[in-house]
Amino acid sequence: MKIKPKKSLGQNFLIDDKLLELIANIGEINTEDTILEVGAGTGNLTEKLIYKKPKKIIAIEKDNNLCKILNDKFSEKKNIKILNENIMEMNEEKITNEKIIIYGNLPYNISTQILAKWIKLKNLNKICKKMILMFQKEVANRIIAKSNTRDYGRISILSSWKCKITKIRDIKPSSFYPKPKIESTILLFEPKDEYFEINKASNLEYITNIFFNQRRKMIKKPIKLIFKNSLEICKKLNLNENNRPQNLSPNTYYEICREYEKLIN
Repeated sequence: MKIKPKKSLGQNFLIDDKLLELIANIGEINTEDTILEVGAGTGNLTEKLIYKKPKKIIAIEKDNNLCKILNDKFSEKKNIKILNENIMEMNEEKITNEKIIIYGNLPYNISTQILAKWIKLKNLNKICKKMILMFQKEVANRIIAKSNTRDYGRISILSSWKCKITKIRDIKPSSFYPKPKIESTILLFEPKDEYFEINKASNLEYITNIFFNQRRKMIKKPIKLIFKNSLEICKKLNLNENNRPQNLSPNTYYEICREYEKLIN
């Protein structure tokens, strides 16, 4: 059956068999693992994950037609559950009591929204063992960017807050149907057991939004917007007012966020 991908859902199906095998291997799946596959599509990766013999696979697919195909395709597999759901509306903590490995060929139009949703989970390191996710290459470059680089920004800071991130490899458009116009990248996220304590992730997003709203300007202005005692904060955190947002390390933003939370509490 020929499937017509829906542009509105950002559907590009991975069809490269060797690449599918490589992606399945990244998770180092064992028989006690529970897999959450987001955007299962036509089940190409799902088939590879089945061969790894995990305890359970929960496949999320928003497209009604694809869900029917998945249900037909895997009807005889007892350890697979197909959910016709929108991942943005799901509560991952209630999906299963098991620690999960997340796989996702994420829709490019909302990939950073999905990632941010997961990073902001209060107990991410207790819920998730690792995440193997695919992004548009330029988005992946922003996620893994280091300070003092052009791509460094809000998503870099948020992502590295709770996860160690490893770039696995870039993927050519020819590995997909239909062929996208851009390259893609696979990233491995491993939740940290210890990370900087911030009361609310929304506060970190607020801070980074103010700083990177004018990323070419010196940090003097955003510091003054956030703190009335800006000079005192700069001295306490050893900040150079003449630096620009991309010059500050992720840890510096976490420290600024902590000072902000003291202020509002």
